[in-house]
Amino acid sequence: MRAFRALCLLWLLTGCGLPRAYERARTTDTVEAYREFLRQYPEGDEAEAVEVRIAELEFEEAKRLHSVVAYKRFIEAHPEDSHVRAARALLEGLRFNAARDEGTAAALRQFLGDHPDGAQREEAQRLLKAAELQEASSTRDPARMREYLLEAPDDPRRLEVESRLDDESFARAEGARELFAYLRDFPAGRYREQARVKLLGLEMEGLLFSGLLEEAQARVAAHPLGAKLEDFPARLARARAERAVLLQPDALIRSAQVEHYLRSIEDLSRALVAPDPMDRWQAAQELGQHVSVKVLEPLLEALRSGRNPLIRWRALESLETVLRALPRRVAEYEVAVRLEALREKAGSPELYLRTAVLLDLSGRVGEAAAEYQRAFLPEDPDPVVLRRWMDLREARHQAFSAAVAARQLSLWALRVAREESLSAEGGVPQAAARQLCAAARFARIASETLGRARAANTEFPEDLEGFGVTAAEALKLSEARLADAELLLRQQSPGARTCGDDAVRERLESAVAERRAALRSVGTRLPRLAPVLLEAARARDPSGDIRAEAERLLARPTP
Repeated sequence: MRAFRALCLLWLLTGCGLPRAYERARTTDTVEAYREFLRQYPEGDEAEAVEVRIAELEFEEAKRLHSVVAYKRFIEAHPEDSHVRAARALLEGLRFNAARDEGTAAALRQFLGDHPDGAQREEAQRLLKAAELQEASSTRDPARMREYLLEAPDDPRRLEVESRLDDESFARAEGARELFAYLRDFPAGRYREQARVKLLGLEMEGLLFSGLLEEAQARVAAHPLGAKLEDFPARLARARAERAVLLQPDALIRSAQVEHYLRSIEDLSRALVAPDPMDRWQAAQELGQHVSVKVLEPLLEALRSGRNPLIRWRALESLETVLRALPRRVAEYEVAVRLEALREKAGSPELYLRTAVLLDLSGRVGEAAAEYQRAFLPEDPDPVVLRRWMDLREARHQAFSAAVAARQLSLWALRVAREESLSAEGGVPQAAARQLCAAARFARIASETLGRARAANTEFPEDLEGFGVTAAEALKLSEARLADAELLLRQQSPGARTCGDDAVRERLESAVAERRAALRSVGTRLPRLAPVLLEAARARDPSGDIRAEAERLLARPTP
């Protein structure tokens, strides 16, 4: 009897209790009761039916609440349940109604993102297009207004939007680039005259900054819009007062200014067409020390017409120096006015190169790259473009791309070294020696770039080894041919300068040290004039070191 009772107890605990627990859950018929049942009997025969009933109850609760959160919770909890499709439809309806009631493009885009294939997709797309047009018709964003005008050419709000676009575009046109764009985009704009006045003001700012006061005064007097530059007389007076200080004959005042150490712009411009290419590239190098809008055209012309690559490279370097040292607004104007003029001219490699350089030196490297590509002729590669590509890619840490450009530059130097003829007949072989000088210098630069690329552990090391062999051959041959040419040159003209002549560079470096010493002395020796001299150096000196020194001295407390 005792054994029988124990067996019954075991049977009640394991089997008999399950039907009773299930009946209790069914009688209560709540999610909580069913979950309690599953907690006690997770593997029971009724577990699957209980889970189905839980899903039914939770779906009914979601419908009762009828909210986005309720339907999302149900779908996440029962992704395989038969009621999910209905829940998704109800959820889509809620979201569509909310997006439609809000009526914004953002809300409708969100709905379409959540339900890209929903039953309300076509209606939502129709509402979205209408909302976008409505928002575009009232926006202050010029890009959106332009999109609206393209998409809704017959919309009755078009004239209002065109007027607002005119207002907003001019209001945002702070620099020369935007002002020229405004004049192009709005041939009947309300602010065309104001835009031209602003451009004239930027032109005068450049002339006054460059010390060309008489030229600025004459330009304003002759221009039909000159009278509208209401602040010009005051600006001219300030420039005259500053010039009066800078032109004083005091030796210390002279020594603090870069012009004291340079040939005049006129002399250097004449040297740019001297018979000896070395005179021309040294003139281009020195011209870049004059921070003046007056040097831009001579340098651009040297870049265009110079036959020796060193002339053109020095012109490019000097253009970069001057444009960086000019006030940002002035530099932007000088670039923009030239780019605008190039729009009216037919395309050619020379014009593409000029455009590329202007874009490049104004920081628009992405646009410049396309123009450099248009200017580049594979059958006659331009070594100046190759060297610029090489420098830009190396600056971006694109070692292998820089190496590819360096290889092409080496091939150019190798070709020059092989093809340049040397002869004592017919006069001094000066042109050949100068061309071989360019080949040797460019070959050395290319070889150094390839060395850095190999050290960077870039991809395709075998290719880099091959590039290095080409560069070494180009450097060796160009230097050997240069030595032959210069020996012949010195035999016929004992005083002839050679490729290693760095007199201009040495003079310019010495001038930096002398200007620094002069600026450090003006505070004690010329305390009344020191602020003017230091401010002039900070604003106009081509040397970054001198500008930094002047700024430091200006910030120093006055005794």
